[in-house]
Amino acid sequence: MSRTEASTPAVAHEAVTVALDPVDAPIVEVDPAELHRDPYPTYERLRAAGPVVHAPAIGRYLATTHAAVVEAEQDQETFSVDVTGALMSRALGDQPMLRKPDPEHATERSSINPTLRPKPIAQHWAPMTEQTVERWLDHLDEVGPDEADLNRDYSAPIASQNLIDLVGFRGVDVRDMARWSADFIAGSGNVLDDADIWRRCDQSRADVDAVLDELIPHLRAKPDRSITSHLLEAGLDERVVRANVKLTISGGMNEPQHMITNLVWAFDLHPDQRDDAIAHPELYGNAFEECVRWQSPIGMLPREAKVDAVLQGVRVPAGQNMGLLLASANRDTAAFENPDAFDIHRNARGHLGFGKGVHQCAGRWAAKTMIGEIAVPALYRRFPGIRVDARREMAWNGFVFRGITALPVTW
Repeated sequence: MSRTEASTPAVAHEAVTVALDPVDAPIVEVDPAELHRDPYPTYERLRAAGPVVHAPAIGRYLATTHAAVVEAEQDQETFSVDVTGALMSRALGDQPMLRKPDPEHATERSSINPTLRPKPIAQHWAPMTEQTVERWLDHLDEVGPDEADLNRDYSAPIASQNLIDLVGFRGVDVRDMARWSADFIAGSGNVLDDADIWRRCDQSRADVDAVLDELIPHLRAKPDRSITSHLLEAGLDERVVRANVKLTISGGMNEPQHMITNLVWAFDLHPDQRDDAIAHPELYGNAFEECVRWQSPIGMLPREAKVDAVLQGVRVPAGQNMGLLLASANRDTAAFENPDAFDIHRNARGHLGFGKGVHQCAGRWAAKTMIGEIAVPALYRRFPGIRVDARREMAWNGFVFRGITALPVTW
């Protein structure tokens, strides 16, 4: 039951706790097309309606505020990741660890944690990323200032190659990995049940399974530092290994790819902050965290209420699909001062851009290192005058997963 505190004249400077009866969630109208164009005005309206609202248009109860999302994330028994008919499980063809509660989740997650901790990232993965970044900086230079697209020519191939390395795939082209990841992400956010998206997911699953058919026997004989190898060494069933490799592919490209373009776009809108970061490179890490908060690449996480529940004083009936709106929570005025402003000098700690609790994104440190500390700083060292090319159109896509899909740049 929700509780609030209020001071009263009778007892000066003391708080009186008042119990409030739970209320039904307000029913709100949500236009999926508006969410895809720019979800943030809708999120502001939803937060004003309540911490939990019912949106029949997308078939979900939505946690809209920072407090509501955190409360739901910390109660995984009530608000479970084991969602009936989960879109991600449909997209990947099986149930990955992100859709499993503990202890199953913890068992599978613990197998990959060692290779994604800060020390192995710095010692093993970062040098590989530096080589990848140099290669694609050269490519960007070759494309030239009149034709370059930062997503197509830099961020997507870097994120794709990093992902190829992390999962240990051999002989895979960056364009194929990018396509597989995009298809899995589209399926995981396919709230409108688009048949063409499911068709693409089916094809991409078949492609990835064909790679794994050859890779798994090789890694059983010759283990390496890849996520796939770690999953196999943990003794997990091969079906579980395949599901979690596909999970890594789905999430391992989306955030890094979009955080390069999002951050460069944000810097273009705020040249004083860009200049601060160039002059003081230690600010890039903070800029990364702030951009994750301000333009969250993961907009919503699915959950299911397993019992009749009360979340922030609002009733949620058992069996209801829920959406935890991370992007909305990251713009909550109760959690962040002036949250609609991009400010790399703020302390963005506490943002929910990577989730919260036991299901927090396993690759957050890898993404921050590879993007915030390597790819973006290297871009500005090579092209200090790089900027968005206003002569050509940019494009955003998605709201469950959201990012810039076309960002023309010049220098």
